Amino acid sequence: MEEEKQLKETTAEILETEVVENMETLKQALAEEKAKAERYLANWQRAQADFINYKKRAEQEKNEVTDFANAVLILNLLPVLDDLERAFVSLPSRLQELTWMDGIRLIYRKLQTILEAQGLTRIKAKGESFDPKLHEAVVREEGEEGVIMEELQKGYKLKERILRPALVVVGKGKEEKETIAENKGE
Repeated sequence: MEEEKQLKETTAEILETEVVENMETLKQALAEEKAKAERYLANWQRAQADFINYKKRAEQEKNEVTDFANAVLILNLLPVLDDLERAFVSLPSRLQELTWMDGIRLIYRKLQTILEAQGLTRIKAKGESFDPKLHEAVVREEGEEGVIMEELQKGYKLKERILRPALVVVGKGKEEKETIAENKGE
């Protein structure tokens, strides 16, 4: 009986040791699987974030392509606006009051409204300070230094992008001869 009791205790100890070892192995395997699951989750989250960024980038590129296509079309229409404006200025006064001219002015305003609805805005020039980002100096004349004296061709922006800079005449200050004459007179 004593042997049987000892055998049972030894068996119980062996079983207990095996159970403890199996539990340790299971805990280690569980920890490894948990770490693997966390890596998978992190990778999935990164992939999801990359996909969201891709969708945003694709949408932005699509909008830029649309804007660029509009920019090319609008840039091709600007000479028509310029020509109509020149025609209105050079029109003899006897033709100014004719009803068909009112129709052409209406068409011109409609074209302007459509282009403005697409994001076209005119760049202010005359009387403004010269800005090389917005204006292209064609001539420098006597006048207030750095101030635009005259606008030769209108400039336009499409949304925030410069479509065509304004061609301008910029003041270069007073002539040196006048400055010397003023100094001698004093």
